[in-house]
Amino acid sequence: MITRACSGLSPFCVFFAMAMSSAAICEDMRDYWPQWRGPDLNGVSTGARNLPETWSETENIVWKTHLPSWSGGTPVVWGNQIFVTSPSEPESGQSEGGSRLLLVCLAKEDGRPLWMRDLDSGNRGHHKQNMSSPSPVTDGTHVWAMTGTGTVAALTMEGDIVWKFNLQKEYGPFGLNFGYGSSPLLHDGKLFVQVLHGYTTDAPSYVMAFDGATGKVLWRVERPTTALSESHDAYTTPTLVANDGKTQIVVSGGDYVTGHDPETGAEIWRAAGLNPRNSRRNRIIVSPVAVDGIVYACSSRKPLLALRGGGMGDVTASHLAWKWEQPSGPDVPTPACDGKYLYIVDDHGAATCLDAKTGATIYGPERTAKGIVSASPVIADGKIYITNEDVVTTVLAAGSEFKILATNTLPSEGKTLSSLAVSEDRIYLRTPAHLYCIGKKP
Repeated sequence: MITRACSGLSPFCVFFAMAMSSAAICEDMRDYWPQWRGPDLNGVSTGARNLPETWSETENIVWKTHLPSWSGGTPVVWGNQIFVTSPSEPESGQSEGGSRLLLVCLAKEDGRPLWMRDLDSGNRGHHKQNMSSPSPVTDGTHVWAMTGTGTVAALTMEGDIVWKFNLQKEYGPFGLNFGYGSSPLLHDGKLFVQVLHGYTTDAPSYVMAFDGATGKVLWRVERPTTALSESHDAYTTPTLVANDGKTQIVVSGGDYVTGHDPETGAEIWRAAGLNPRNSRRNRIIVSPVAVDGIVYACSSRKPLLALRGGGMGDVTASHLAWKWEQPSGPDVPTPACDGKYLYIVDDHGAATCLDAKTGATIYGPERTAKGIVSASPVIADGKIYITNEDVVTTVLAAGSEFKILATNTLPSEGKTLSSLAVSEDRIYLRTPAHLYCIGKKP
């Protein structure tokens, strides 16, 4: 897998890939940002180093590249390639029937376009979301992308389309109030996709798995819920939790957190508690995070549940490690967790640090740069990066003390929604019109 991904880089990279064990190769992946929320799906880069604290339009910008349109999709990075999803043009100027939906590949060293491929057509905007919101995922051999129109596609690293599948054509229209926004999850050669909906449809929610290489549907299971109205809807991305040597798929939304067998999709456990008031408007955007066997799942602003992985059946009471409730928690940004601390940023930029094991408040809420935050925080190189919709990034010191290291501003081009990606000594920040590569410059 790594050998092929490195074939266009250098002889040393090829030699390195051939010489390393599979365990070491897995560690090497942490130098990249292969999926939504990073290599470990927790918003943390353990391979990042020497990242800048400060930047501006004239400081520490390695390059910037124009992008076709705005998107909430996060860039993903592998080797010398960066992948982003995008409409072919902004909604205000799109052709009749909606613009095309693209997967764009850029060169990591200078941002030049390497290739661009059509995934589907029919882009539409939904408030802070369009049909390019799902982030791609890669393993260095293939890259998989999904669109809000329901198309799932696998491509080679060179841009050749291997297979396509459209969920809406096979299983019926999506029924979410604001359009589809979940990203696919890759694990053990399988691509996992969730459709949690119900606001505009009576069709059941479901979770499914593809063979990543061939596109064969391995399983599709319905996911029942007692949620009401819009509380069916979730824009979350599934994650992984490991317990007793077994990995499970974790899905959050529709008032419940569920654990599934990755081989069959069978539901193993279920926890309630995300919607204690039984609200009809409890759609969930914040994705679950799992670290050291604990699943952190947010509702719409509150509560946040910390659940011990494992168990069978209803684990609502038996596996609740702790619960955090504040007047207003995060509605959009997904927390980041390094196993010791859980860093939470709400939609107005207030930062809170909790003890990840006990839920005790370490600090917060503390104010960062004024503005609405839709991007999720990232932990890297001993720092926490929080970017708001006005492209103002607050840099905090990671750890138990709230300390602002810097506040950095780039030109606003509209709402910046995409979360940062980090790879080695570079930060990748997507604005509505550009992708910035940020790094220390002599």
